Amino acid sequence: MSANPASAAPEVEQPTGSGPGFRIPKVPFWAQIVAGLVLGVLLGWLARSQDLGWLVTTLDEIGSLFVQLLKLAVAPLVFFAILVSITNLRQVNNAARLATRTLLWFMITSLIAVGIGLTIGLLTNPGSGTGLTPKDGKLSDTKGSWIDFLTGIVPDNVITPFTELNVLQIVFMAAVAGIAALKLGDKAKPILTLSQSVLELLQKALWWVIRLAPIGTVGLIGYAIADYGWDLIGKYATFTADVYIGCALVMFGVYPLLLATVAKVSPLQFFKGAWPAIQLAFVSRSSVGTMPVTQRVTERLGVPKEYASFAVPFGATTKMDGCAAIYPALAAIFIAQIFDVQLGIGDYLLIAFVSVIGSAATAGLTGATVMLTLTLSTLGLPLEGVGLLMAIDPILDMMRTATNVAGQALIPVIVSAREKILDHDAYNSASSSPIDSFGQDDVREAEQKATLPVPA
Repeated sequence: MSANPASAAPEVEQPTGSGPGFRIPKVPFWAQIVAGLVLGVLLGWLARSQDLGWLVTTLDEIGSLFVQLLKLAVAPLVFFAILVSITNLRQVNNAARLATRTLLWFMITSLIAVGIGLTIGLLTNPGSGTGLTPKDGKLSDTKGSWIDFLTGIVPDNVITPFTELNVLQIVFMAAVAGIAALKLGDKAKPILTLSQSVLELLQKALWWVIRLAPIGTVGLIGYAIADYGWDLIGKYATFTADVYIGCALVMFGVYPLLLATVAKVSPLQFFKGAWPAIQLAFVSRSSVGTMPVTQRVTERLGVPKEYASFAVPFGATTKMDGCAAIYPALAAIFIAQIFDVQLGIGDYLLIAFVSVIGSAATAGLTGATVMLTLTLSTLGLPLEGVGLLMAIDPILDMMRTATNVAGQALIPVIVSAREKILDHDAYNSASSSPIDSFGQDDVREAEQKATLPVPA
């Protein structure tokens, strides 16, 4: 047999059809997502208007299964991504400086986002004229407080954080393991090799789930429309508009301004390259579930892989401009107005403090209930207010998560540009190619490694 790899390459099947020029058109991933959104809205409206209980149940099960598949990979993905990302920093010059700058820009953009959220809330008074009263709220089952937040960082054992999906504790254990591996040096190489392999395995499995996003979109959007209805959405019209406007101002106003003035790169090119991650985040409502896509688009935008593999997982668990800055600021004002509680300048400063320091409590999962209860408990507002917002939360969470993920891709670009390690040629040539192409990139990279000469 020939040892030449090229001779063993499988033949590519030619497209079949009615003629030699016939090709089955491939629908871009973004078009599949849009089709899922439209179909979901139509099915949701049909289920509600015709009172089709079986359709409501079907939509709910489809959406829930998609989210459950995403959550299935969250715990091990976060652990190995954080562990590997910390150890990858040793391959980067000025690693401590990069990590510090990354955290600093996380805080700066969070402050800007919470400032925008507070401003919009004070200008629009989202809780006025809704017809909602304190009786409409119910006590949240999920609570967050500073004591719980601080004491909950360190787990009682290594199993419970994975079974209960406590992402903050998983991040803590992964960070400790990563730092310990750095200190051990060569002795930790077997563990690091295994961790890298497990991480790649998890990401590959998650890609299969991501491919189901258009179907998941039908279920998630359809059930939201069928269950909540337009009447309920109307009661929260101002608040919903505030969240979307606030997120849009941050994502399409603040971020482009920072790219143009601080990073000195084209904002349009950024969104062109990052769009696959942003659109998937909008649908999946999970920063962690979107993390492999976010990391890949960040690398495609010219951020060094060693740095991106640290900054993106770190951001996916702590960088939440939508869920941890804009949303809790607006929600606090909304709930205070419903319960007729007056907020002062000190309260607004507390909201900003909670948004910057407590964002890790959001943990990159769907929803921002823990972060909201943390904010309310800090301000002394009734936790029953959380119940007022749960009905509309999925609609809000789509835009919040898209903003989160855009910020998680933005900061590595800014830091890389400031530190002069950004590949401007790669950035300027980045395209909004379908997500499917990333899988092909993985295959080509593996094939290239397989054909490299083996050292004697």
